Amino acid sequence: MILAHFNHLLASPSYLGMFQEAPSVGFSPLDLWHNMGWLARGVVFVLLIMSIWSLAVMIDRWLYFNAARKQSREFAPRVAGALKEGKLDEAVKVADRNKKSHLAEVVTAGLQEFRTYGGGGAVSVEQIESSKRALERAEAIVHAKLKRGLGSLATIGSTAPFVGLFGTVAGILKAFQEIATQKTPGIGAVASGISEALVTTAFGLFVAIPAVWLFNYFTNRVEAFDVEMDNSSSELIDYFIKQSNRR
Repeated sequence: MILAHFNHLLASPSYLGMFQEAPSVGFSPLDLWHNMGWLARGVVFVLLIMSIWSLAVMIDRWLYFNAARKQSREFAPRVAGALKEGKLDEAVKVADRNKKSHLAEVVTAGLQEFRTYGGGGAVSVEQIESSKRALERAEAIVHAKLKRGLGSLATIGSTAPFVGLFGTVAGILKAFQEIATQKTPGIGAVASGISEALVTTAFGLFVAIPAVWLFNYFTNRVEAFDVEMDNSSSELIDYFIKQSNRR
């Protein structure tokens, strides 16, 4: 009886249809694009824009941070030598020649405030406090410059997987629709929808993972720059205090 039932099952058209050859689905980028529905194409387009934006931010921050690091290494010993000789004007000129340096921006603000406040003579407490406030304002401005674009990088890293997941849901729905409309069930009937779902998921992860990695990397570099600016500001205030004690 079992064999008879099995032979009847094999002979049924619905069972044989599961193994009938279905139209093949190509896996090249062009074939996958043609097999996608308009909703999945919209998801891919959104992810592509997010990828381009994050790549632009990565390149911009990489170039900016490298330039800041390079010019700061050249600026620090030169301005230190000028300050030891008491040449404030020379120190300001050195800072003007290194405008991409985060240290130069902060130190210039403090030196200019110290130089212009009070018009010379004995160094007062008010002059030192005014220079300190100028340094703090400059640090806040430079910190904002350093973090420019990192917020969008964090947003892309956190939302790209969910955008890809939306495409996954769209692909699964398409697969179920194909099952409902196809006369013969089988893996070939849902291959297009499944491939669509997997592609959008993979693309979302491909966009998100580098964005998260580089956001953390750039954030760590910004924190290192903040420490350098704090140290430079503190050293400059100490220099001003020593100058006041000498006069």
